[in-house]
Amino acid sequence: MADIKYEIIKEIGVLSENAKGWRKELNLISWNDAAPKYDIRDWAPGHEKLGKGVTLTKEEVEMLKEIL
Repeated sequence: MADIKYEIIKEIGVLSENAKGWRKELNLISWNDAAPKYDIRDWAPGHEKLGKGVTLTKEEVEMLKEIL
């Protein structure tokens, strides 16, 4: 499996936290040195592990906001 490089540019907010301490977060993340995207996913405490999530461009976030 290829290594995936990520850098959390900005921690925007926590949506929820489960009993084991994993938190569903909205962050701005650069994946593999690409332009940052908004990202919603589960993170272990300390961001050492991550779960599956979804990434959105700024335009997609604006459209989601309109829909909601």
